[in-house]
Amino acid sequence: MGAPNSAVSAIMGQELTRRPPVSYSQPERNPMSHQVSEAAAQIAGLAKSSLSRRRLLQAAGIGGVAIAATACGASGSDAGTATGTATGAPAAATAADLSDTDKTANWSNWPLYLDINDETGEYPTLKAFQDANGIAVTYTEDVNDNNEFYAKVRTQLEQGQDIGRDLVVLTDWMAALWIENGYAQKLDKANIPNSKNLIPRLADVAFDKPRDYSLPWQSGFGGLGYNKSALKDTLGSDKITTLDQLFDPKLKGRITVLSEMRDTMGCIMAWQGNNPSDFTDDQFSQAIEELTKQVDSGQIRQVTGNDYIASLESGDVIAVIGWSGDLFALGEDFGFEIPESGGMLWTDNMLIPALAAHKKNAEMIMNYYYDPKV
Repeated sequence: MGAPNSAVSAIMGQELTRRPPVSYSQPERNPMSHQVSEAAAQIAGLAKSSLSRRRLLQAAGIGGVAIAATACGASGSDAGTATGTATGAPAAATAADLSDTDKTANWSNWPLYLDINDETGEYPTLKAFQDANGIAVTYTEDVNDNNEFYAKVRTQLEQGQDIGRDLVVLTDWMAALWIENGYAQKLDKANIPNSKNLIPRLADVAFDKPRDYSLPWQSGFGGLGYNKSALKDTLGSDKITTLDQLFDPKLKGRITVLSEMRDTMGCIMAWQGNNPSDFTDDQFSQAIEELTKQVDSGQIRQVTGNDYIASLESGDVIAVIGWSGDLFALGEDFGFEIPESGGMLWTDNMLIPALAAHKKNAEMIMNYYYDPKV
């Protein structure tokens, strides 16, 4: 068995682990210099343009809250900061809801995000939901990165077409973008009575007041992850707590950072003594310069989404800027630390896309996972 249901973290305020995969083959890796330099150049181009500081925030996806290494949570005003607001959000296009006659739902989520029986490959809680409600759920782990997923469905969303999903899970800043642009349907809370179990600190968020369009699936931290044995063999220590250690030349070509620039740039800015939640253009440029330097030197091997896990498991990659849930799910041979200089707090949220044809069924899934007994 893997991790317990992830929505519990939103109900109880606990850190949830992502479940270990049934199997996770090592993906073919392209040379990192091209991929990472391209990403860094794109960000650098944004900084050198005439964009305002607010646009820089939006472009990089940075708008979340920085947390100290000693912190394990956030206040209500801190959680879920984003550049957008649901106030005045355009109404999403809707389709006839087929839920009463077509007992199906399509759900897109991140990898390692639902409990699983490693022997059968089934998701126990999801199977229990299907058995109890007679709704067949197609569960797909195809959200590897917010921007990557958005790129796959953006044209359909902009053209007012159904993207073939009834439920998606996206991080705060991307959820804000969907809500602002009318890509998410307003929730019918009558179908989600268990939403009352949402803890207050996650109920009051700037981008969606009062959670009309989204509900949290899981919260966690962006920070330092590592393979303990590989790190011990290389640095002589089975733990890292600073970006100075991450950028140790002994780890050259054996580290990755997240394509979620909100987390990567946030950790770098905190390391440089700046506040990722409130920074100047010059401070942002300093962080870009550092990222570019680490890329060009070959210190950073690759910029990745969720797929850094396989390389970390194999020992091919030793340390990462990664997500807490992934590292905890991998087990005791792996570690996670909020950097001493500070890390990032994030929340992934459930939304129902515009024109989703099984809205009520999706809301029933939300309600089920907000039952503390699940």
